[in-house]
Amino acid sequence: MSEVMEIRKTYQEEFVNKYGIKLGFMSFFVKAAVAALQEYPIVNAVIDGTNMIQRNYIDISVAVATPTGLMVPVLRNCQSMKLHEIELQLAELAKKGKNGKLTLEDINGGTFTISNGGTFGSLMGTPIINPPQSAILGMHAVINRPVVRGDQIVARPMMYLALTYDHRLLDGKDAVLFLKRIQNCVEDPKRILLEV
Repeated sequence: MSEVMEIRKTYQEEFVNKYGIKLGFMSFFVKAAVAALQEYPIVNAVIDGTNMIQRNYIDISVAVATPTGLMVPVLRNCQSMKLHEIELQLAELAKKGKNGKLTLEDINGGTFTISNGGTFGSLMGTPIINPPQSAILGMHAVINRPVVRGDQIVARPMMYLALTYDHRLLDGKDAVLFLKRIQNCVEDPKRILLEV
């Protein structure tokens, strides 16, 4: 998480001044998920009876806390959203959730889900697929862990990710490559900006 944390630290004040909202982690993960879903569109597909339906849009459900528990409102057309648009919509959905004002339209129709148990201190876990979706990404807490860089053991802010997926659509190889694409985009966020 070093690069994302550095970007947030460097540009947070300018971001807030320009857009009126803080730059969080979730927008980077949404953008990384979009990149991965575009590269592996099978993860964005759904089984409907005996048919597989491929979607040409990316609507990401994001878990938010409400007085009655977690709900998963949907960020629509994420493939065309910028970081600040994601943050603004997330804030609006979180506010609606906190005030018990989420509507059926707000929570219906996502194509992929991201759940951030890390905000509650979760270090590792396996999220459950939000049917009829085919996969869900679980984010966990960021903590310093020892890693090897060159010949040195150094502390780096690390986050475990978990991907739960429907094997009827997605095999293990594609699931791992999809998750690796998300990892690469988060570890090197310039990939998101350059779309590489």
